[in-house]
Amino acid sequence: MIHEQLSGEIIGAAMAVLNELGPGLDEKIYERALVIELRKRGHAVEQQKNFPVHYADELVGTLVPDTIVDGLVIADPKVVEAFNDTHVRQMIGYLVITKLTLAMLLNFKHAKLQWKRIVREKS
Repeated sequence: MIHEQLSGEIIGAAMAVLNELGPGLDEKIYERALVIELRKRGHAVEQQKNFPVHYADELVGTLVPDTIVDGLVIADPKVVEAFNDTHVRQMIGYLVITKLTLAMLLNFKHAKLQWKRIVREKS
């Protein structure tokens, strides 16, 4: 499994945040709290890092993932009833643009943390 230990540490940090704050708040609150918790645990976390998006060799926009942990994993906090195909496809797109191989969706909507690992297929 890709980045298994780091995935577990991200999940543990997210659980700590959910246990402290409770479910159902705004996604940005969980993002900021997760960054604090991960940094307390010794991880390097980049927030809102910009990635240029090109089409036909021309800049068409910028992609801004919520958080990147240790330069390896996109961690994307959500507050949704359940993950859907749109969430997964968005993370696959983020992985392609960032050239990373793993993204994690973290759902803070319910009292029990839900998570999903998305792995980019190597081409």
